Order: sequence, then C-alpha cells, then structure tokens
Amino acid sequence: MIVKTRFAPSPTGYLHIGGARTALFSWAFARKHGGQFVLRIEDTDLERSTQESIKAIHDGMSWLGLDHDEGPFYQMERLQRYQDVAQQLLENGQAYYCYASKEELDEMRRQQLAAGLKPRYDGRWRDSKQTPPPDIKPVIRFKNPLSGYISFTDLIKGKISVANNELDDLVLIRSDGVPTYNFSVVLDDLDMNITHVIRGDDHVNNTPRQINIIRALDAQLPEYAHVPMILGANGERLSKRHGAVSVTQYREDGYLPEALVNYLARLGWSHGDEEVFSREQLVEWFDLSSISRSPAKFNPEKLCWLNQQYLKKADNDRLAELTSFFLSRKGCNYHQGPDLSKIVDLLKERINTVEELANAAVFFFRSIEPSEELKQQFLTMEGRTILADLREELAQLENWDRESIHQAIKDIVKKHAVKFPKVAMPLRVIIAGETQTPSIDAVLEILGRDETLKRMNTQLKECSKE
Repeated sequence: MIVKTRFAPSPTGYLHIGGARTALFSWAFARKHGGQFVLRIEDTDLERSTQESIKAIHDGMSWLGLDHDEGPFYQMERLQRYQDVAQQLLENGQAYYCYASKEELDEMRRQQLAAGLKPRYDGRWRDSKQTPPPDIKPVIRFKNPLSGYISFTDLIKGKISVANNELDDLVLIRSDGVPTYNFSVVLDDLDMNITHVIRGDDHVNNTPRQINIIRALDAQLPEYAHVPMILGANGERLSKRHGAVSVTQYREDGYLPEALVNYLARLGWSHGDEEVFSREQLVEWFDLSSISRSPAKFNPEKLCWLNQQYLKKADNDRLAELTSFFLSRKGCNYHQGPDLSKIVDLLKERINTVEELANAAVFFFRSIEPSEELKQQFLTMEGRTILADLREELAQLENWDRESIHQAIKDIVKKHAVKFPKVAMPLRVIIAGETQTPSIDAVLEILGRDETLKRMNTQLKECSKE
C-alpha cells in the first residue's frame, strides 16, 4: 500500500498556524513512509472563496517548503462527479430529495429548541409519498442508518463510537447543485486514494457521517487521525493577538521558515526532549502516536527563541539577502556601504528576527543622530576631548583592521588613565547613535576608515557649537 495523505484547506482566508501545522503533519507522515502528499482546494463555499486566499495558501505552503506530489485539485472542477454519485445513491435508495423550505426548517428548529431538544432534521421527506411542491428546488439528503453504531479507531484519540440515532440525514447536494463538505470530502478522499486523513479535531464529529457515506458506497475506509487544536498562551482559543495570523505574516516579521516548521512540529508532537531539529530529522522521527491528545499552547517567546537559534546558524549571504528587503523598506541603500554579509555575521548573535537584524544594521548605512540625553551623558567636555584624541590616533593607523583599532583605543585609555567604557561608550554614541552595539572595534572595521572619521568629525564639530 502506498501511503497517501492530503491537505485540503478552504480558500476563505489566509493559511493560518493551525492549518499549517495540519499540513506539516500530513506532509511529514507521507514523507516518512515514502508516500505521496496531495494538495486539494475545497472551494465549494462560493460566497467566501477567493483567488486571493488560494494564492495565500500556495505562498504559505511554498515558503514552508511543504511540496505536494499531486494537485492542487479544485472541488468546483469536480461538480459533475459529485452529482453523478448522488444520483447513484438516489437510485439505490440510499438518498432522497428533500423539499422542505427554509421557513419549514427554521420553524422545525425553533420548536425543537423550545422543547429542549437538539436541533436536527426530522426526516419528513425520507419516505414521503407527498407530491413535491412545484416552487421548491430540492436538496439531496443521505439516508443515514437509523440504528446501530459507527465505531472507528482514531490514530491519535483512540476508539470512538457514535450511535446512528444521534445523526440526522445530512444534505449531500444543495439546491444549487453544489455538494456539501461532508459529501465532497468523502468522494475526494476515495477518488484520490487517500489512505490517511490527518486533520484538526474540529472535524471529529463529521467522521461518523462520512464513514456511513463511505459504507453506502461500499468503499474502503481510510485511517483517521484528528489533531488537537492549538490554544493561545492564555489557554483560550487562538486569536490574532496570540499568534493566529497568516503564515506569511511571520515571513514579513522576519522569521525563518525552518524555524517556524520546527516550532509547528513541536506544537503537540515531540521526539524525546529534542527542541531544535532539521526538516530531515522531523521526517525521520515523525509518527502519529507521539502526537498529544491534549491541545497545544502557542508560545510566541518559544518561537522567537527557536528563530534566534536558526539565525545564528544561517548562511550569511542568505541572511544578507533577507535583511536587504527590510533595509530597503527603511530607505537604506545597502548597495552603497559596507559588505552586508559581514554586517550580518557581526550582528546575528544578538537578534531574534531578520527585521531586528535590519534595525540593528541601519547605522552602518546612514548616520543616526544621538538623542540629547545621550549627548549630555556621554559627549561631555571630557568625552569630546578623549574622542578628539582617538580620532587623531585612528587617522594615523597604517592598517584598518580590528586588531589595530583595538590597540588604538587601548592607547587612548592608557593616555587618559580611564577605563575602557569611558572611551567605548562615547564612541558608540557618536558612531551608531546608541550605546548598544557589538564590539566597537569590529563595528569600526566594517564601517571603514573614511566613514568612521567622517562621523567623528561631524559629531565633534556639532558638539563644539553647543
């Protein structure tokens, strides 16, 4: 048997964290077993499905590296197939036309709620001999078994059993000829030979209904695995404030795709105590039995920490390319300035996202005016005197490298009988407009002799006017 999984999003919005994790688990399971991963777009919600959402799904999947072997398939291109099978069920006595109007159904629901009953279709057209009303376009309903149980073993949740009398006769085809979710998904999974249906546990109540349709079609049941939902850090349903945003938003916020994949894999799944692992290791280790039955909690701080680990190990040229996008948005001409790869290598140990990396790199490409507070604190008369001496020392260096710059600073420290920060802090303020930078000698080496002296001259001249 060839293992075959699928990811079947509805294009009514962006690819969010929960959907991405479901896609990742389905993809990893297929790759682990040398199987195939299918992408299917469930676009039968005509009012809400959009091309923009379809593009967002493709972009998110591509960025995360979740490549599919078949598809994308679109349900709206398969309407005839659904209608043909519905007709087959009608002919076999396993489905029927229902002419109940919206008003009738609303009144039925109202009466059931008033009586304290669970709202459900009462089967009024199931075996009806009434003459169909001429002004009602019917739906096609499935004849759900009236007795017995549907039992199946969920690969995550264990054995699940539901009484048939708890289920009503669901609609297969709406009056406009478009199939409902529970019908279309069954035929799609059967036609595409899906062996394992891995999806969120918000679908677990749909599974007994779908199993009854599969049995009516005398087809082979797939295996089911329902993944628990993701909650916010506060234990409530995941909201935008707690991370329920588009997957591509994380790209725009400066996260690396491999960090997000790693984090999503650890949301409800684990391999021992491993926290940081590659995509290849995920595929090697992945199994459904290690998925927790309890909801996972989304922790932005943990994601941030993971991203930091991946940034530290990332290739400098790749990071420079990613950083250049953010620098461009800040109006920095990174083509005219120091080597961005060298800047990235210097800064990446100190930051959490690519956006932070760009923020930290800005001063290499344009002068940052220090705040008045920093000037008053560090560019005192004593501080300016020290910097003026250092400027002369730096201007005379034969070699502009980190070792020579460091030695020049040490010489000034000795000359003025002060501690190293007495020189380094004012220098940082005058060069970067702030007090927090990597080692200042490394910063000056990358910035270059000309730009360093230019900034020192400008700031010392400005200070002397005050």
